[in-house]
Amino acid sequence: MTDPVLANAPSNAIPPTAAAQSRRPALSGLRVLDLARVLAGPTCAQTLADLGADVVKIERPGVGDDTRPWGPPWLPDEHGEPTRDSTYFSSANRNKRSIAINLANDAGAALVRRLAREADVLIENYKVGDLARRGLDYATLSALNPRLVYCSITGFGQSGPLRERPGYDYIFQGVGGLMSVTGHADGEPGGGPMKIGASIVDLSTGLYAGIAILAALRERDASGLGQHIDMALFDTVAALSMHQAAGYFQTGKVPGRMGTSSGGIMMPYETFKCADGHLIVACGNNRQWQSLCTALARDDLARDPRFATPSSRQINRDFALGELRRTFAENTVSDLAAKLDAGGVPNGPINDLKQVFEMDQARERGIKVELERSDGTKVAGVGNPIRLSATPVQYRSAAPKLGEHSVAVLSDWLGARDDEIEKLRAAGALG
Repeated sequence: MTDPVLANAPSNAIPPTAAAQSRRPALSGLRVLDLARVLAGPTCAQTLADLGADVVKIERPGVGDDTRPWGPPWLPDEHGEPTRDSTYFSSANRNKRSIAINLANDAGAALVRRLAREADVLIENYKVGDLARRGLDYATLSALNPRLVYCSITGFGQSGPLRERPGYDYIFQGVGGLMSVTGHADGEPGGGPMKIGASIVDLSTGLYAGIAILAALRERDASGLGQHIDMALFDTVAALSMHQAAGYFQTGKVPGRMGTSSGGIMMPYETFKCADGHLIVACGNNRQWQSLCTALARDDLARDPRFATPSSRQINRDFALGELRRTFAENTVSDLAAKLDAGGVPNGPINDLKQVFEMDQARERGIKVELERSDGTKVAGVGNPIRLSATPVQYRSAAPKLGEHSVAVLSDWLGARDDEIEKLRAAGALG
């Protein structure tokens, strides 16, 4: 018989020990209600699901999560034809079960309250005050289930003058200062603020939310009580600039955009244009600087007293970078990378996603996973980066179809019979 942990692990993953194979997933037995939409909340819930939690995604009947229609590209059906579910949706909703409940319906809201009585965690990202009107706020649900850990994720949090304002990742990259330090400086070719390609604020908020939930669950072990978690994209994006902010607090100097360079003490910490492409180089100490100069056959730079220490290299960075750029431009990426690798100098090319997932390292780490939907179609996605030796992440199912688990969830969580489920449908609670 195939062990379920091994069956769901990447084919080249290191198998757990015999003792580990008998252990349950890290979050086995944890029940999570996912009322969140788009990316931050669903990412948080998916991480908990990957670690073994039973995550039930509550979605609007007939519509579902906001990102289901965010295509193309679309997921295919069993005949290879496009469905109404986007690949965007699939990226943050694997290992979940979907139930379609109409929260605007009194019977639907009452049904969620029943489910919340049985839940350990609830994750939501509605506007401040929206769920209170439906009797689904923390105050109401914690009175029904004092052990409930209730995580709210909003743009600006539950307090402050902007608490009712909506917003997406892009907005917060700007409002939170991230775009002020991303991109080329004004006056340079392509100068101006630039957003990061990935939805970094959403993803980071989801990860911070997961940490907060696990901390609240740990505290519940001692107190027996849950608590309310107030997560804000605005708070998270500020935290992402922690070391730039620390410098600003100390000096009063506002950091600006430096393109692919860095204003920190590491120099070079730079992208260099080579004869046939680009190469990133990062020198963090004197040994690496000396090795870099040797690899480039630039002993003159190695001996120059202006570059003897990290601080002096930073002070004289403009001259040093000019010399380095001239030498890099005369060499190919592969030749320089080989020499830098031999000298122990951190470096790397700028890969596109095709190149990333074709790397031997990516295959060995199993960072691409392929899962099946209920109709047998295959869905590829990025694996969870968490590596636990005894209770590894499991990949049980691809993102669900809208409402496909409604009957199973109500039966499992509430012990509901078929006739009760039909009454809920008749009352407009279920989709």
